[in-house]
Amino acid sequence: MSRTLLMVGTRKGLWIGTSDEARTAWEWTGPHFPMEEVYSVMVDQRGGAPRLLAGASSSWLGPQVWRSDDLGASWDETPNGAARFPEDTGATLARVWQLQPGFEDEVVWAGTEPGAVFRSTDRGETFSLVRGLWDHPHREEWNAGFGGQAFHTILPDPRDGQRVLAALSTGGVYVTADGGATWSPSNQGVKAEFFPGERNYPEFGQCVHKVARDPVDPDRLYLQNHGGVYRSDDGGASWQDIAPGLPTEFGFAMVAHPHRADTAYSFPITGAEARWPVDGKARVYRTTDAGESWEALGEGALPDGYFTAVMRDAMCVDDHEVPGLYFGGRNGGVWASPDEGASWREIHKDLPDVLVVRAAKL
Repeated sequence: MSRTLLMVGTRKGLWIGTSDEARTAWEWTGPHFPMEEVYSVMVDQRGGAPRLLAGASSSWLGPQVWRSDDLGASWDETPNGAARFPEDTGATLARVWQLQPGFEDEVVWAGTEPGAVFRSTDRGETFSLVRGLWDHPHREEWNAGFGGQAFHTILPDPRDGQRVLAALSTGGVYVTADGGATWSPSNQGVKAEFFPGERNYPEFGQCVHKVARDPVDPDRLYLQNHGGVYRSDDGGASWQDIAPGLPTEFGFAMVAHPHRADTAYSFPITGAEARWPVDGKARVYRTTDAGESWEALGEGALPDGYFTAVMRDAMCVDDHEVPGLYFGGRNGGVWASPDEGASWREIHKDLPDVLVVRAAKL
């Protein structure tokens, strides 16, 4: 029987949970990296034995990308620190917001604050700045969202290692078709309601919160914006509104089903002025028709009186045949469903503020 691994990054360290395929009983280790902010984690199974990566940031020692080849029993740090900006940029790394496997077996992408993308060709042991995006003429006009300026989404195209989509707050979606040498904004149809007048649909500057890719049709993407939920059927070239049916347009998380087409999950939040679920009712919403309709999951199982947010990377799905869903709240509770949302239970509570959750079948 296969096992399940769950990585939970928080503002004060990383916890690692393991379970069997039933995913009802969990064993935990942690905190790893106590008192460090863990914004990004990754489970890499492309080299045979799993490699865990964690982007941790210490108030004293700065940010670091750690790696483990023994499921967290021991950790090695990236030589000379985490992804570092070249001296000529005048920039200093604040934190690593995203770690994502690339198209090629050895490639790992990292998204950072300040807004930049780095690339590793040795499974996360060293990283180099993607200059084509850093030197883009739009960069000086990108602003910082409430949580900072960060590339929080990196989606390599599973058909073509040269094509990558990246998104940041606040700047929008950018796409490269040549491995990162050049990048183009890809925000047609996505609003930026905080811009005045006719700039409500600008070329760039949107506060994108998260983007997910459909597992069957790689050109189909789902986007959670600061205000708005969208779908693209052309790889991000254009976007259409799929928010009707959700209780609110605001949220952070967006997750695609690992096997099934047209299926995605959202965790709606009231809005920027009240960052908790509508009426304080924790619910995961699912679409099975690419956003034409939505249904609430967790009625009677997930809590009411839930006045906390679920952040952009704090919801995920594993890759079992019957996938499990997971989310962690800023109140330190982690909830799991081993059956695609039919049943739920809290598998950990009283952790620090949860920033990222990632799961994998081992």
